[in-house]
Amino acid sequence: MNILIVHAHPEPQSLNGALKDFAVRHLEAAGHAVQVSDLYAMQWKPSLDVHDSLDGAAGERFDASAGSRLAYDSGRQSADIALEQEKLRWADTVILQFPLWWFSMPAILKGWVDRVYANGFAYGVGEHSDQRWGNRYGEGNLAGKRAMLMVTTGGWESHYSARGINGPIDDLLFPIQHGILFYPGFEVLPPFVVYRTGKVDEIKFAELCAQLAQRLDTLASTAPIAFRAQNAGDYAIPALTLREELAPGLTGFAAHRAT
Repeated sequence: MNILIVHAHPEPQSLNGALKDFAVRHLEAAGHAVQVSDLYAMQWKPSLDVHDSLDGAAGERFDASAGSRLAYDSGRQSADIALEQEKLRWADTVILQFPLWWFSMPAILKGWVDRVYANGFAYGVGEHSDQRWGNRYGEGNLAGKRAMLMVTTGGWESHYSARGINGPIDDLLFPIQHGILFYPGFEVLPPFVVYRTGKVDEIKFAELCAQLAQRLDTLASTAPIAFRAQNAGDYAIPALTLREELAPGLTGFAAHRAT
């Protein structure tokens, strides 16, 4: 299997960095091909701007979507963007690994998404009609691939429970898992989340590595999160609202997971 790890932590000697190193060793020992995009080590440029196209703005002013589409279609994207897109095409499974900072991913990883997910590559694909609304949410250019989040956080697991003060971890990760991964077609596996990072000693680290190894060994067989596909009949098109008879009385993120 070809596996891409997109890693976003500034300290190689952190727990997050140590888990990334373990994952690479374990996957390679199992015979997988692994590439790592270490965003801080790469000094990744996080801001999407006019310089992402080798030809500058597509019109009189910079339009992020139009400029992205023109650069993608014409093969005139910045070289760093095109290289990351090639890694995504190569990968069978993608792992986004990051610390949970202020209830989301670090800015450098969001910037990777902003720039690499070009119009024509990750969005803006497929027909828009009364029957379909583009190839997305279960379809798209990344369909057939799998993805998983590896997340570290200093908070307790109870803080991210159903009634925890921080909100349920599944809700916090929904915009990433459903929006960033499922949208362009990935099958999204349940996340691997490490809590109370400041309390991890050698014994706990060994336990975490054993748990992570089990998850890595089952990347191909683990059942993905049952997000509802957009064009499979669950949503009214073009309103894109869940049909009344499905998940009655349920609203919010949970309604978009099939039971």
